Amino acid sequence: MTDSPRRYFSTILEKSGITIGGTQPWDIRVHDQRTYGRALAYGTLGFGEAYMDGWWDADAIDQMIMRLLENNIWAYLKPDLGLVVSAVRGRLLNLQRLKVTEVGEKHYDIGNDLYEAMLDSRMIYSCGYWQGGAETLDAAQEAKLDLICRKIGLEPGMKVLDIGSGWGGFLRFAAERYGIEGVGVTISREQAAYAEARKGALPIETRLTDYMALEGKFDRVVSIGMFEHVGWKNYRRYLAKVRELCAEDGLFLLHTIGNNHTSTHGDPWTEKYIFPNGVLPSAKQITTAGEGLFVMEDWHNFGADYDRTLMAWWARFDAAWPQLSERYGERFYRMWKFYLQVFAAMFRARNIQLWQLVLSPNGVRGGYASVR
Repeated sequence: MTDSPRRYFSTILEKSGITIGGTQPWDIRVHDQRTYGRALAYGTLGFGEAYMDGWWDADAIDQMIMRLLENNIWAYLKPDLGLVVSAVRGRLLNLQRLKVTEVGEKHYDIGNDLYEAMLDSRMIYSCGYWQGGAETLDAAQEAKLDLICRKIGLEPGMKVLDIGSGWGGFLRFAAERYGIEGVGVTISREQAAYAEARKGALPIETRLTDYMALEGKFDRVVSIGMFEHVGWKNYRRYLAKVRELCAEDGLFLLHTIGNNHTSTHGDPWTEKYIFPNGVLPSAKQITTAGEGLFVMEDWHNFGADYDRTLMAWWARFDAAWPQLSERYGERFYRMWKFYLQVFAAMFRARNIQLWQLVLSPNGVRGGYASVR
């Protein structure tokens, strides 16, 4: 192999203030010269796999990626094989419906011990809300849960549906603090078992089922960090199902990561190793899918808070690694570190967002008062 891939790669890094073999936390140390060709041929997939295989290191991956994003790295890169395959799959197939349970099995079911170590005490796997002065992960997650409850005006006795309810943390919080009854749905066996085992005498339940199988009416519907798994071909179908389940005078809160541009596929590395078939919606895709189904009452972006949340998860995961290492292994550690720090950098650079939308079937009479 000639040194052409190395020169090309080095030029991109230098324009971003990153030095190969440098001494800054964001500088990269290349242990295997094949890294350059692998990254150029397979893009984010090749670069991420090279890191997982120990071909390169950086003391602060988040800071390195942040500099690349600030320098608009995409302007320097040509289409790669990983991206082409992802784009073709996204356009031709509807994998989110063909493989409904895949993300549950490959991501959420990998081990509750991992998530207990990484997440807060309520096991909330979505962006915390730090803007109210929270100083700990637990406080930020509790602030986020309470923010949601206040946004949808929860009152005792209301029947609440949580689509993609995770380990049951939101419904437990809402039942304890606001006196609601609730149903949660998840496609993860581990999450469902965990949630049911910890609900105590609260009037809530978690069902292991696909959201399309749901029936009934609910006073309030929430979806917290699940819409990223729906898929662009299914946004309209998803929102139509929510509209069917939501009472005429009800409210629906959609909490989702958002993309700055419209796309029909996800990131190749993330799709393969973290969230199978995941794709981030754009504002245009959401509003188009919801047209004629809901009235947009409120749109709140606090994506910058996800940077701090992800870095808190990374710190907890790293601290717990001595207890987790035997089960998960070194390659998993590098994969998980890459995942958490890359996503933190993307939110820090404002390349992706965190949105909370409040939607009503017919418009709130007299107007909706935004809550922050």
